Amino acid sequence: MTAATHSTLFPQVPDTADAVLDGLDPEQRAVATALHGPVCVLAGAGTGKTRAITHRIAYGVRAGILQPSSVLAVTFTNRAAGEMRGRLRQLGAGGVQARTFHSAALRQLQYFWPKAVGGSLPRLIDRKIQLVADAAAACRIRLDRGELRDVTAEIEWSKVTQTVPSDYAAAAAKTGRESPRDPAEIAQLYATYEDVKRDRSLIDFEDVLLLTVGILQDRHDIADQVRSQYQHFVVDEYQDVSPLQQRLLELWLGERDSLCVVGDASQTIYSFTGATPDHLLDFRTRHPAATVVKLVRDYRSSPQVVHLANGLLSQARGRAADHRLELISQRAPGPEPVYAEYTDEPAEAEGAARRIRDLIASGIPAGEIAVLFRTNSQSEIYEQALADAGVPYQLRGAERFFDRPEVRKAGAALRAAARFGANDSLLDDVVDLPSQVRAVLSGEGWTGQPPAGSGAVRERWESLAALVHLAQDFAAAKQDATLGDLVAELDERAGTQHAPTVQGVTLASLHSAKGLEWDVVFLVGVAEGMMPITYAKTDEQIEEERRLLYVGVTRAREHLCVSWALSRSPGGRAGRRPSRFLDGLRPGSVTTAGRTSGGGPGGVERGIGSSGGTVVRRTSRTPARCRVCGRTLTDAGEMKLMRCEDCPSDMDEGLYERLREWRTVQAQRSGQPAFCVFTDKTLMAIAETVPDDEGELARIPGVGVRKLNRFGVDVLAICAGQEPGEDKRDD
Repeated sequence: MTAATHSTLFPQVPDTADAVLDGLDPEQRAVATALHGPVCVLAGAGTGKTRAITHRIAYGVRAGILQPSSVLAVTFTNRAAGEMRGRLRQLGAGGVQARTFHSAALRQLQYFWPKAVGGSLPRLIDRKIQLVADAAAACRIRLDRGELRDVTAEIEWSKVTQTVPSDYAAAAAKTGRESPRDPAEIAQLYATYEDVKRDRSLIDFEDVLLLTVGILQDRHDIADQVRSQYQHFVVDEYQDVSPLQQRLLELWLGERDSLCVVGDASQTIYSFTGATPDHLLDFRTRHPAATVVKLVRDYRSSPQVVHLANGLLSQARGRAADHRLELISQRAPGPEPVYAEYTDEPAEAEGAARRIRDLIASGIPAGEIAVLFRTNSQSEIYEQALADAGVPYQLRGAERFFDRPEVRKAGAALRAAARFGANDSLLDDVVDLPSQVRAVLSGEGWTGQPPAGSGAVRERWESLAALVHLAQDFAAAKQDATLGDLVAELDERAGTQHAPTVQGVTLASLHSAKGLEWDVVFLVGVAEGMMPITYAKTDEQIEEERRLLYVGVTRAREHLCVSWALSRSPGGRAGRRPSRFLDGLRPGSVTTAGRTSGGGPGGVERGIGSSGGTVVRRTSRTPARCRVCGRTLTDAGEMKLMRCEDCPSDMDEGLYERLREWRTVQAQRSGQPAFCVFTDKTLMAIAETVPDDEGELARIPGVGVRKLNRFGVDVLAICAGQEPGEDKRDD
């Protein structure tokens, strides 16, 4: 089941320059036609900033004002750069370079290194961890895995803020940065890391920027050559630039001012990496003659979601808050955001999974639903809950689509078919492009129906199905498209990491969700200690946590559910409270000034199933304890087994295999993956417990009322050594 890529991804190229401006609102049009001098676009979430700046570039190119090869558009992720290139192609401005800061700098470094330094460029490393470990060993400092990550982050921060090892301690103290170890030790590790890297003729990603800056500063002839190539610059997400990136941008520009920046200080959430909104907020000071355009028309979110987003920022403090944008929704009214309170985290995950299952049953595609959390460690319990509910999901930040082995093989097969299709018997009886793709990919493992079960087989099928759906949309948009045209499109997408959408509920951290959007968003774990995170101490850190929640809220188009748990594990002390950021916004709460949240358009968010402004509350339940050693269980997988992972298993292997065989039959009958019947760990728990009646079976986590009603008779029969009867009951 793969979400169709809408055919609007392949629109017709506008006929004229003026046609490029069609459909833009007045503010977006002002951006698109401001082609001279410095331009600053302050763009709130969902206001069409990418649309505005890509149309600006395309309009300039199509009108003959900008030469495509003289424009460099930079952003922060390969995905965003790929999206920008794709939009520019669709607007008839395909020759424009759109790259990340690192990608643009690396191309220049590779080209100019022989001239500026001589020899070949040192090898670029993907990850620093091993070199940091080697540096620690050389310093005779022992670091565990967590400390290695922390020290690596400190080295990266130092480099993007242009801090040398000897200045680290002073710089960290000046910025209020908490060092994971003694600052003198960090400085020593940093210096040794640089020595190790230099001795092995290696460079890291920060070096790409530092070395490019060094060459452009020292070699005026090379700087002039770069400036003669690129004369117009556009910078997306400008609130996220680091001091090092800003310095590189200044060297690219020289004395010129043909610069357009776009950003939103209220979406600054990467300060821990060295990002700062100061460059955006100070733009008018540095460029007094700049044109400043504010985009506040929100086309993404409903008035109810926008009302909550505006409410979050209305209580913010600090410089970024002083420049906040008041969004105005352009969409029809939608449902009120939902607030839900649960007794513990497993109950919260199960509640979200149930509601997601109901939303999918109502017709909302799984790919239009996201569960967003503060830390990646919160993911596992939601993976388990969704699996138990029979809901497909995907993890944001997993292996890149075009790097998957099955996708590479499929691409090679399609390329071969495009070149030698006349000799391929698979294509003898097919004419249209989608049928050709289905025929070719059938040889790679694609089938019309998804395979039962989960795991690697299902993931491979999902990847191939994504290509099939992309071919369907590509053919619908381009009637005369050939297999060769599709291969060219895939090559372009692979180069930009512009992957088709794989169906499934998205599980992602709030940081990785930046720049994305869904019809339905579940913001989970929104409690004190997690939002804001417990180690956010200073006012600046607290405000960044507020902005992070704001980013999460503004990912939702229509449905938004905000939830929290009163304790971590079942039976734990209910000592948690909802995040302070919700004070005055959730039903019945007050602001720190004592103001009760009010109504009005998009006002009070109502709880699930309530007719008034009450929060949904779940009844408490007894703690889950290991039935072997008696320890309280908190891990989702251990709670399924009702024992610690390390405690000995007394599972009946024969019973487990009979349950697996029965599950396969049930999955085939229903046309669903096997895990939708019961997960492996639930079957293991049943085989270990061997329940005698429905009461014992119901107490096994992962069974639940619905599955008990549907499968209980069969499971109990198998546990009793009998043959299961054919269950005729509906869901």
